[in-house]
Amino acid sequence: MGVWAATAVVTGEAISLGIFVTPAGMARSLGSPALVAAVWCGMAVVTLAGALCFTELAVRNPHDGGEYVYLRRGFGRRVGFLYGWMAAVVMYPGVAAALCVGAVPYVQALVPLPQTLAIALPALILLALGALNYLGTRLSSGVMTILNWLKVPVLVALVGWALASGSASLANLAPLTARRPGSDPLVEAIAGAAISAFFCFGGWWEAGKIAGQVRDPSRNLPIAFSGGVLVVTALYLLVSFAFAAVVPMQQIQSNTAFVAQFGQALFGDAGSRVLSLCVVLCVLGGLMVLSMAVPRVTHALAREEVANAAQGGTLAAFARLHPRFETPANAVLLQTGMALLVLCLGAFDRILAFIIFSAVIFLALTAATLFRTITPVRRWWFPLAPVVFIAGSGVLAIMLLMHNPGAALLGAAVVLCGLPAQWLLTRSHSVFSPVVTETPSN
Repeated sequence: MGVWAATAVVTGEAISLGIFVTPAGMARSLGSPALVAAVWCGMAVVTLAGALCFTELAVRNPHDGGEYVYLRRGFGRRVGFLYGWMAAVVMYPGVAAALCVGAVPYVQALVPLPQTLAIALPALILLALGALNYLGTRLSSGVMTILNWLKVPVLVALVGWALASGSASLANLAPLTARRPGSDPLVEAIAGAAISAFFCFGGWWEAGKIAGQVRDPSRNLPIAFSGGVLVVTALYLLVSFAFAAVVPMQQIQSNTAFVAQFGQALFGDAGSRVLSLCVVLCVLGGLMVLSMAVPRVTHALAREEVANAAQGGTLAAFARLHPRFETPANAVLLQTGMALLVLCLGAFDRILAFIIFSAVIFLALTAATLFRTITPVRRWWFPLAPVVFIAGSGVLAIMLLMHNPGAALLGAAVVLCGLPAQWLLTRSHSVFSPVVTETPSN
């Protein structure tokens, strides 16, 4: 994968369904264009700080696995396994299932579907994505790159058309700082908007998971991380202001209804179809990133756990690459199967609500591994960038814990279930692989 494909991974998951529904919710809650811009820019600073940290980690560890590799080397085998458990079995299958279900209404707006096919569509999407990633990295990365770079001109064109068609009015943005009637209480609104913005940016870290597939990683990964975050920031700011200039904040009814409002204002009766096409494009690009990146975490975890072991054990199947396609085929099958299971159970909304707190903690811990390296980090941004990112993630985790402590703690308990799972999956091994790292391991 070259620099364009690696950058597409960074932008792919960040620019997904959230770019159409989150800005509307933020605008309705905050009630002020200036506050919307301030929250986006604040989260962009935290995200860019994190991107600098993850760039350094990916360049130091140009292997597939991303956070799993960094956490294992920084905090030891158990912490790394817990992250891999969460990613492969709990969190990302829920994300994939949620995105597939969320895309269905927009597909139906484009093509009327029989009820049976509409119900089966999320499963069919998951199976198609699994097949693409099973059959080869070159094929899947090519499709992923095209889908995710196509988003950029499409979204820029939406903003441009809003201005050129006369649908946008700067009067809708004025006054910039005054809050509109019906806005939420200020502290509550800022907290909610910050959480939404953080997770809208979410996914930029996925490039580290496929670092082993990137050519010239010391050159291409820094461009991908930093350049991708800047592209995402610019698009979110442009789209947010275009939305507010077309549909006044006080007229926003709901996140989902807003897509229809915006489309109607720009394209008349065809608006819902045009916007639905944009949403489907963005969601498919994000799903391609997930389906490429997550199996490589499972493969990296299995490879480390069974290397030099006396017996193969349960994880050995996931440590092998396909002899013909050279893909982590069994890990792809596991990811697809878990997403289908979550989809059938209808549990993806609950899984995401429970697991978000733990995911933020792991992100902060990943950045903290930079303080545990044997070879010192000598960058102009160190230690400021990891401090900013860890502090931002910490504040977000506290807000999540205060908002819904039961869900946060239950999610943490689910993640900790990875410890007995690790014992069960590796108990047949009499010898564990030594971890050769540049950082202390437990």
